[in-house]
Amino acid sequence: MRAAYIDSLGPAAVIRCGDLPAPTPGPGEVLVAVTHSAVNHVDTFVRSGAWSTPVPFPFVIGRDLVGSVAAVGHGVAGLAPGDRVWCNSLGHDGRQGAAAEFASVAADRLYPLPDGVDPVDAVAVAHSAATAHLALFTHGRTRAGDTVVIVGAGGCVGSAAVVMAAEAGARVIAVAGAADAEHCRELGAAVTLDYRADDLPTQIAVAGPGGVDVHVDAAGRNDLESAVSLLAKRGRLVVLAGMAARPVLPVGALYLKDCSVVGFAISQASTAELAEAAVRVNRLLAAGLLRPRRVRGLALSEAAEAHRAVERGGAGGTKVVLAVAS
Repeated sequence: MRAAYIDSLGPAAVIRCGDLPAPTPGPGEVLVAVTHSAVNHVDTFVRSGAWSTPVPFPFVIGRDLVGSVAAVGHGVAGLAPGDRVWCNSLGHDGRQGAAAEFASVAADRLYPLPDGVDPVDAVAVAHSAATAHLALFTHGRTRAGDTVVIVGAGGCVGSAAVVMAAEAGARVIAVAGAADAEHCRELGAAVTLDYRADDLPTQIAVAGPGGVDVHVDAAGRNDLESAVSLLAKRGRLVVLAGMAARPVLPVGALYLKDCSVVGFAISQASTAELAEAAVRVNRLLAAGLLRPRRVRGLALSEAAEAHRAVERGGAGGTKVVLAVAS
């Protein structure tokens, strides 16, 4: 089978595209014929070694896939050849990745693709939307009526978080670039603020006079001193980006208001947590509420360029997707 893989950790240049033996599904596993695989920042962390995780060589890169069931292993129920499916937790913790014509996936990490949903849309939002769900609900305990601040609301994770928080009945204050304001309002934000504003904390306080119940920073800015000052009693601050950030944590204000700060990485999520996220993601995909903002499509042979593009950054909210099936 054709695959994008590495034989050693290193820069994007170590990625090769060539033939590898196709996997065989073991008990409890499903062989998926992959059509598309998305590229995420975490993929570059695994490839470079910045994220320490078991990597068996040759190692197929990629976390997310969409495709169809080709075969099922012993003990798998509820899935049959031809079923459209997606996964967002391959390519780390010793599991081979998604950027190949075939992938063997544990059945409990595989989710049905709703009828009518474009497979590129699904794979483009899988990682970001699951991350947003975990930030808001698993760790942030967002409820209807909460005031939720989302920093980086114009990006992939931030946009999904705006949709999810608003759909859950929260009042969303979106912090993003001025050019992203209309986009955030269309997604459901009640208030949009420019992250460049010198008086941003004051503007947030005015927009949420009762205090912020949940503060999610999807941009990695992590101004914890300002964020904690804005939290309501028992407010929750969720940190999910900015691996190199070293912010100051105002402990006094944190404990006096009975607030909490929690950090998480989606790669640490349990299969049960990922499955719970997938239920919400599928519901919003089927309803047409969850869509990628922009997609840059590349061929599987361009996987190295895809990684370089993600590492360079650029247009916020753009997802890089590899076309795997020829």
